[in-house]
Amino acid sequence: MDQAQASWIRDPLAILAEGAERGIVVRGGRIVELVPRGREPATTNTSAFDAGAHVVLPGLINTHHHFYQTLTRALPAALNRELFPWLQALYPVWARLTPEFLHLGATVAMSELLLSGCTTTTDHHYVFPAGLEDAIDIEVAAARRLGIRVLLTRGSMNRSQRNGGLPPDSVVQDEDTILADSERVVTKHHQRGEDAMVQIALAPCSPFSVTTSLMRATAALADRFDVRLHTHLAETEDENRFCEQMHGCRPLDYLEQCGWLSARTWLAHGIFFNPDEMKRLGLAKAAISHCACSNQILASGCCPVCEMEEAGVSIGLGVDGSASNDESNLMQEVRAAFLLQRARYGVERVSHKDALRWATKGSAACVGRPELGEIAVGKAADLALFKLDELRFSGHGDPLAALVLCGAHRADRVMVGGNWVVVDGTVPGLDVPDLIRRHSAAARAMHAG
Repeated sequence: MDQAQASWIRDPLAILAEGAERGIVVRGGRIVELVPRGREPATTNTSAFDAGAHVVLPGLINTHHHFYQTLTRALPAALNRELFPWLQALYPVWARLTPEFLHLGATVAMSELLLSGCTTTTDHHYVFPAGLEDAIDIEVAAARRLGIRVLLTRGSMNRSQRNGGLPPDSVVQDEDTILADSERVVTKHHQRGEDAMVQIALAPCSPFSVTTSLMRATAALADRFDVRLHTHLAETEDENRFCEQMHGCRPLDYLEQCGWLSARTWLAHGIFFNPDEMKRLGLAKAAISHCACSNQILASGCCPVCEMEEAGVSIGLGVDGSASNDESNLMQEVRAAFLLQRARYGVERVSHKDALRWATKGSAACVGRPELGEIAVGKAADLALFKLDELRFSGHGDPLAALVLCGAHRADRVMVGGNWVVVDGTVPGLDVPDLIRRHSAAARAMHAG
């Protein structure tokens, strides 16, 4: 769409916004008007897109992922394992990543996400075997080609098996190398402002794969460059025990000692925080990425989202890696989170709108982008439009509820910054059969060693 031309997304079947029954007007990458029931747009000279067959959502935001793991879905050696043995089975395979393989893995992950209605995604890349030093640059290039908005994290591991960690030596780097490259990618790629398409955060992998020195130095670097911080935390009881044995304290205490307990930080999983820790997270304005599918597959547990929100913690959703979730579909993650938390809390505390809120406004808080995740005047024109013309939706009543309850999984149209990046259920210019062929060949090569 021409950025100078105003476009009226007219008369949607339903829309996740109050006072926009007749749609919204978009111009210059922004939402400039909500059109209420019985009204015409006040904006003049608009072109119209007929949304009569579409349910319109704010673009979904994915707050935790590992793109490269699309290459190791349903890997036999990693099946039916909990987190630590699962990682130990996969690290040797991930050590075979090459620049070409990463590009294919990232392209598959982001294409899947776009097609599920996701307009902004994070990635947590922390595996750097020899030859993959430019991993973040590779991901930036793939994101720009697809037109998706990204917050890519420069992950890191420097504690290998020889000094008490889980990963093999082949996938870790030393602290000086990590910090120097972290500074490089932030300086080269991080964009400021509400229209930013590429941002960078810093993300040591976990308390059991990095040193205290690196945790503290990374926090200082993030403060110096004013970028966000991300890591896995409180995902399993094994992690709690590891922290207590290694550091003499629980994971959140360790995080605070390292200078991480702040509004700059969002954390993946957050399953095993106690009530006092939840209050501390809320006071610090930290956020949690809830990864429902991954947590269920690895039998890690269930994030206590209602208690978290009551303590002032923002909750977003993440698909997590495709080796633990085995998909990169954020709309399906919405349904999974809804079902998991409904079973935990009951019908009065969790609705389909809560799950949609986690994937939009809650996720926007995780990535520090308040201009995203909501259909309102002045917000970014990031939108996901779904049709309800499949058998799974036949007989539905409430269209918004149908998306979650009936299992929507593929968007018909997706807009990022006022530009259509998914049209008629496809990514324009993307040869999906060829991508599958090349990606599958790369996966086979990695699996075989």
